[in-house]
Amino acid sequence: MTPILHVIGAGLAGSEAAWQAAQRGISVVIHEMRPKKTSPAHKTAYCAELVCSNSLRSDDCEHNAVGLMHQEMRMGKSLIMQCADATKVPAGGALAVDRERFAAMVTDKLKKHPLIRFVYEEVTDFPANDGNLYIIASGPLTSNALIEAILREVDGQTLNFFDAIAPVVYKDSIDFSKAWYQSRYDKGDKFDYINCPMSKEEYYLFVEALLKAEKVEFHDFEKAEYFDGCLPIEVMAERGLETLVYGPMKPVGLTNPHQPHQKPYAVVQLRQDNQEDTLRNMVGFQTKLKYGEQQRIFRMIPGLEKAEFARLGGIHKNTFIKSPLLLDHTLRLKTKPYIRFAGQITGCEGYIESASVGWLSGYFAACEILGKEPILPPKTTAFGAMLGHLQDQTNIENYQPMNINFGIFPTIQGEITTNGKFRKIKGAERKEAYCRRALEDFKNWMEKL
Repeated sequence: MTPILHVIGAGLAGSEAAWQAAQRGISVVIHEMRPKKTSPAHKTAYCAELVCSNSLRSDDCEHNAVGLMHQEMRMGKSLIMQCADATKVPAGGALAVDRERFAAMVTDKLKKHPLIRFVYEEVTDFPANDGNLYIIASGPLTSNALIEAILREVDGQTLNFFDAIAPVVYKDSIDFSKAWYQSRYDKGDKFDYINCPMSKEEYYLFVEALLKAEKVEFHDFEKAEYFDGCLPIEVMAERGLETLVYGPMKPVGLTNPHQPHQKPYAVVQLRQDNQEDTLRNMVGFQTKLKYGEQQRIFRMIPGLEKAEFARLGGIHKNTFIKSPLLLDHTLRLKTKPYIRFAGQITGCEGYIESASVGWLSGYFAACEILGKEPILPPKTTAFGAMLGHLQDQTNIENYQPMNINFGIFPTIQGEITTNGKFRKIKGAERKEAYCRRALEDFKNWMEKL
């Protein structure tokens, strides 16, 4: 009897894994606890719900590692990228989506696939070896019962960090006598971002308020270990008075038309959050402040004095395993190879990174069921570089979540010119070289699958 693939979790990774396997002729069962049981961050019953930002980050596949991964996913006929492209909203050089339409489209396509069926239940036990294959893609918000089952199986080799969510503002509550439309350095459409300026005095008062504000308290047994790419705004402020003006509130590349001859000391940007452009996401304003404090302090921002919030920021615990210690080269659990892990629970960080690891796990599982030897993605590709991070045993004790970045690709130092001399490649040209090499190698890899 042909094994069935069971996918636990219908987030970005689980949805992509199920799709890739089903597209290869494998029968798939998706186990999803929502809507019967929800998580601290999810609001809907949709698959692939985006619980933090609505941005999949840069879509530049010529100079940026994230944009490169987007393009590889497109070339790999990714469900997530297909739905993201179909529901995108203006965001300059980034790929942002209408989060509800995006998740609804992913859900609809999965439900209409003839080889995919859903079981709505919470999985509380570690899967038994019943002749089928399993992918655990329960994500960073895995339920406590399943976490306990995983902990028992992997002998406690898990790590935790905390992830914070940015507030969303109703656009019609923004004061445009102070705010203005402009993308940084005028990239993309000028309406992609709304900007709220701050003078030096306003900025210092704002930072002081952040530092004194009441924050969500952690339990005694919890230790806050944030991922550096998603720090709460108040935690960034604690690192130094000027930290925010070199981070999410940097004023560079922007000109305030209300005061064209006076450069703002700091700028808060709001990115489009839905297709109708009625909601705006506060860029970089992930927070663990208490709700009342958020409203009080964020209304100190010029242009947001009367802001109405569609969603306030929040905080939740993310969980991931020590993949280099526990998983093999095709993401199988070494002690129980009928089980794979996928997505952020493996230690990748970011929407598209999670989906790409889901893509790989679905492909690897399909190959196993079909009796085919899987072909690993070249390490020179974004897929291969991300997979390499999950297998990197250099420093397992300090293993941390990782976004895709050129630092984990095989290094390109330069090239041999036509006259036989070595020429060092730097800056943007070097990034272009990484992207050209990756896309060519990915194309060749896909032709072999």
